Amino acid sequence: MSAITQQTSAPIMQLARPGGHHMAYHRQPASGFGKRMPGVVFLPGFKSDMSGSKVTALEEFCRSRGQAFLSFDYFGHGRSSGAFTDGSIGRWAADVVAALDALSDGPQILVGSSMGGWLMLLAALQRPERVHALIGIAAAPDFTEDLIWSSLSAADREKMTSEGQLAQPSDYADEPYVITRLLIDEGRQHLLLRDNIAIDRPVRLLHGLADPDVPYAVSLRLADRLASADVQVRLIKDGDHRLARPQDLKLLFDQVAALSA
Repeated sequence: MSAITQQTSAPIMQLARPGGHHMAYHRQPASGFGKRMPGVVFLPGFKSDMSGSKVTALEEFCRSRGQAFLSFDYFGHGRSSGAFTDGSIGRWAADVVAALDALSDGPQILVGSSMGGWLMLLAALQRPERVHALIGIAAAPDFTEDLIWSSLSAADREKMTSEGQLAQPSDYADEPYVITRLLIDEGRQHLLLRDNIAIDRPVRLLHGLADPDVPYAVSLRLADRLASADVQVRLIKDGDHRLARPQDLKLLFDQVAALSA
């Protein structure tokens, strides 16, 4: 592990990953009373990274409480190595598990935004003993199948199958997102909502009713599938997909604080 640059909060470090790759991360250790609290790990969404506004706001909240905080960029995202188009759900979930194993100690609250909500579930299934609680922000399990593949026309499906990828416009970037056949095919190996999900930790799911990308029904379906009896869904009537407004962030902070008590 080596430092490569400095943010205002913590140095950005590198964790070695298979194939000569590295994962960029930064970690804030616990201090004072915060040492009694579970740590917090933030999992960004598809094509997002640890420089996002929710990440930095949550890190500052945790710092004010002395609570440990960890964030990182998946393979092919942000400052981590690799090409985005070589990434997949399984590979990114493996990044999460590697971060839990190498970069955190004790119980953790996993906070997953959009795709990060899928990855937090996969990580929790692999490392249940490390998970204190889960918080999903517009969690999007199975999105490759239910939100991407299912929405493609027959012509686009044929193009992806024959060419291996398909460029799609995005409201969150100037350039279109490239969706690969690898992403779709490999994602099918990690679908969760088709069966019960053996996670028995507390789960909080925050979702905007005005989310144009991930229907709030996904959070309701997820709540029904989880084995845990301690699952709460909070629907924000005017909330969008990002849930990054001050009032949304306050709701997130309140959930973290309540689960840390």
